[in-house]
Amino acid sequence: MSADKHIIHMDQDAFFVSVEVRKDSSLIGKPVIIGGTSDRGVVASCSYEARQYGIHSAMSSRMAKMLCPHAVFIKGNMDAYSEASFEVTAILKERVPLLEKASIDEHYIDMTGMDRFHNTLQYVKELRATVIKETGLPISFGLSVNKTVSKMATNECKPNGESNIEQPEVRDFLNPLSIRKIPGLGEKTFIKLSDMGIKKIYTLAQIHPDQMNSILGKNGLSLLQKAKGIDHSPVIPYQEQKSIGTQCTFKADSIDVETINNLLTSMVMDLAFDLRQKKKLTACITITIRYSNFEDVTKQVAIAYTALDRTLILKTKELFRQVYQKRMLLRLVGVRFSNLVAGHEQIDLYSESQEQYSLYQALDKIRNRFGDQAIKLASTMNLDL
Repeated sequence: MSADKHIIHMDQDAFFVSVEVRKDSSLIGKPVIIGGTSDRGVVASCSYEARQYGIHSAMSSRMAKMLCPHAVFIKGNMDAYSEASFEVTAILKERVPLLEKASIDEHYIDMTGMDRFHNTLQYVKELRATVIKETGLPISFGLSVNKTVSKMATNECKPNGESNIEQPEVRDFLNPLSIRKIPGLGEKTFIKLSDMGIKKIYTLAQIHPDQMNSILGKNGLSLLQKAKGIDHSPVIPYQEQKSIGTQCTFKADSIDVETINNLLTSMVMDLAFDLRQKKKLTACITITIRYSNFEDVTKQVAIAYTALDRTLILKTKELFRQVYQKRMLLRLVGVRFSNLVAGHEQIDLYSESQEQYSLYQALDKIRNRFGDQAIKLASTMNLDL
């Protein structure tokens, strides 16, 4: 990518923990763990102090307690974390020309061309200071020539850091780093490359493209580009209405509420599976019903970011109860999830036991192997509306 690109990656530091610390300053400097508080729970996030004990997300709460018995465990509040995320996004949207909300706690900003009016580094320093002042939440940034390098720069300077990697410095910055630091390089790929003696980005960058293609296919070529500091992916403007949805028109108008609720359950499960496949989370549910007289009624509700069936099913059914006020036959029902952002599935772990979380993973694996209709709740089978 040409040297005149100015791409910023901004990332909240231990975001869930930071929100809790904002509410309770006595947590400052303590090993804090967000997640299930029982032995069957799972760690969703933890403070940097807790990480020093080897604690990490997706670890069992029982193991975390063994590693750090004096840690402060907090069940977590996804509503509060979602609200804080919206706070940060609102501040950035007002002050930058092109913003991408990459996840609940990170954003990309394209300042290309704005250097004619601003010193980009000075501007992002002031922007970071504004976020910290107005929200009370710590945030770090990396400024560089593309999304990959700026994200890696942020990761290397966290927590509470600032980093600027200009074009001539890109390769020197990347070369000594572990290949594990490359965004999108998963555990299996790391093991495979490590077994071949490829552990540093410098080594990876020397591999011939044909060899990388034979080892990992197109994904290998993409990793090779990133190892060389090349990434042409654009900053995608943040759009709150980005959504997925489905609807069903009944064969015959119906007032069978129990069956319609079962249908909603089936629709939500399909949409939630789609969210997880795309590594997305939703923060808004919209439900639409159409009465037999063709009157449409729509209602929506903002929710905490999630992609879990159980949460979405309960919220959707509650919304349906609110919207279906006339005891009149229905001819159509629709569900839509919007305000989508990229999000790691572990974001929901604090509300799930290990068994429940493992169940979601197992169900998704079955669907991936045998098709998205391979497994359903008994109540959603043989629906004939």
